[in-house]
Amino acid sequence: MEIKAIRMYDHGFMNQAFAFGGEEGKDKFDEQIIYRSSLQNFLIDTGSEVILIDTGFQNGFVAPAKKLGAPLYMGESVKDYMDAFTDMGYRPEQVTKILITHKHPDHTSALQYFPNAKIYISTEDADAMKLEGENIIRVTYKDGSYHNFPKSEKIADGIYYIEAKGHTKGNSIIIVEKDELFYMIHGDVTYCDAALKANKLSIVFEDINAARETLDRVREFIKNNSTVYLSTHCPEGYENLEMKRVMKL
Repeated sequence: MEIKAIRMYDHGFMNQAFAFGGEEGKDKFDEQIIYRSSLQNFLIDTGSEVILIDTGFQNGFVAPAKKLGAPLYMGESVKDYMDAFTDMGYRPEQVTKILITHKHPDHTSALQYFPNAKIYISTEDADAMKLEGENIIRVTYKDGSYHNFPKSEKIADGIYYIEAKGHTKGNSIIIVEKDELFYMIHGDVTYCDAALKANKLSIVFEDINAARETLDRVREFIKNNSTVYLSTHCPEGYENLEMKRVMKL
């Protein structure tokens, strides 16, 4: 089994108020403290299946330009999502499953390009996106608890879909077990690794109480298990993957 990063943007930034200010308020943090930003999603090649964790923007998407003082700048374009995907040697029709962490467009806009994929998504976010069809699988978390997370569903050997509400009402994370490590692909539970270490929520959430509970569970899991933390919005996401760097809290 291989996990690969599909990289779209890099060399961006986010400020501390954006990344840390969800509970205490933006004014409690310093907008001049800056963290690195990027955008990547992930692919799992099991040897028999190609499984995507989220998808990026659709072809031709133009990100907002760099602006001084902006809370978040996604970064400079590396490649369109589909160009990055095909340059890794894959074809869209090879993708069998797409596991959606949440409904936001930087995680879902390229769903249309994968004709053979079953799309796994929480009921809440599927409803919000008005997703219908035989290829839409509303996850029911039928397999019960996974470590300290109360609700999970096994997708394939070593691949688990975990309920993790807060950022959106149907938010989820994916955990991949590989070589005695746990690879946590968490969508936007945090926007940067510094926020995870500082135990801070971003300003982007639909349910602040659920987001806090999710972050607490994520931190507990990481403390008790050798976890490689794979972020979508900071370069530590692909760096941690490349180095098999275990998160320390």
